[in-house]
Amino acid sequence: MAPTHHAPPTRLADTGYKRFWTASAFSYASFQIAAVVIGWQLYSMTKSPFALGLVGLCQFLPMLALTLPAGHIADRYDRAVVARVCLWIEGTVMLGLGAASATGTITPAMVFAAAAVHGGTRTIEMAATAALLPRIVGRTLLPRAVTLATSAMETALVVGPALGGVIYLAGAPIAYAGVAALYAAAGCLIWSLKPVESAVPDRTPPSLESFLSGVRFVRTHPVILGALSLDLFAVLLGGATALLPIYAQDILFVDSTGLGVLRAAPAAGALLMSLVIARLPIERRIGPIVLGAVAVFGAATIAFGLSTSFTLSLAALFVMGAADVISVVIRSTVVQMATPEAMRGRVNAINFLFIGASNQLGEFESGLTAALIGAIPAVVVGGVGSIAVVLIWAVIFPALRKIDTLRDL
Repeated sequence: MAPTHHAPPTRLADTGYKRFWTASAFSYASFQIAAVVIGWQLYSMTKSPFALGLVGLCQFLPMLALTLPAGHIADRYDRAVVARVCLWIEGTVMLGLGAASATGTITPAMVFAAAAVHGGTRTIEMAATAALLPRIVGRTLLPRAVTLATSAMETALVVGPALGGVIYLAGAPIAYAGVAALYAAAGCLIWSLKPVESAVPDRTPPSLESFLSGVRFVRTHPVILGALSLDLFAVLLGGATALLPIYAQDILFVDSTGLGVLRAAPAAGALLMSLVIARLPIERRIGPIVLGAVAVFGAATIAFGLSTSFTLSLAALFVMGAADVISVVIRSTVVQMATPEAMRGRVNAINFLFIGASNQLGEFESGLTAALIGAIPAVVVGGVGSIAVVLIWAVIFPALRKIDTLRDL
């Protein structure tokens, strides 16, 4: 049966984008609230920076293992159904942690196991949700929708951590219950979406050939590969957010609310920048701007690492977020526009792996490095490494450096 074609909408308001935006915001907020609660609770139990980093590793390993199957699932089955089920599973995991906290049976091993399930399920959810967006808004409105979707993420990253720090004052069980409620609401919103573009799911049976097709697509597009890997290595080395509980408690001497504010600062900078980009899109000198933004990210990371002032630390984190979102917007737009509909799940799964690797694996790297040489040297070395990556990538990916407009891609 051939796909059903509809007249393309001319305004985002004519699509289900508002519900998609809200569902995305709820999902990202849930993840961020959970990160604050888990980080504070785990560090209070263990006083171990390595334990904080291990949470990131526990999330990353299932993410790595499920990336290719997740993309195939997103292309083979109804993406809205896949995303909804995953959101509800994630909420159930949070309810389990809340119950264990309420009964006093919570252990670090429980937290690590929950992080592993959460990471794996979120991999499938994000591949399905990202691939669903073009069908919700249509190709004509997609570039603006991607930018605004980024603002949804950043809004959640601002509100989520701050809310997590405040809600933790009521206790971990209440915080986990709130996270579960947000996941449930996001699932219901995804359930209610009506795509403006219909498509027949890819019924290709699971196979290594199908799993690897997205990898081959990325590999044969050097600009996409360069942009993804630039973000991967820069954020991997500059993953200071994993050490925020240490900075909050031992360096800046603030409580859980202060930790929430610290976690929200990068997202606040990213939100402001995403709104600027939505109004004034980046249309020229895309390659140099991306490289320059990552260099600024590294410099701000160094400033944060050396700071003992809460105000200066917030400013540095704010700049880090503003610089990082530039590459996020460009990367997401390129991936969505350049990928055929039938492969969007697989390619978006790889994109999410790069994002997850840079965040979750970066948390592990930061925790391990901090355990070996201390938190401050670990952050500073990571910032220097991010700047070094920019210089190296400018040489080995000349096509990325020379991009002027999106039409060059």
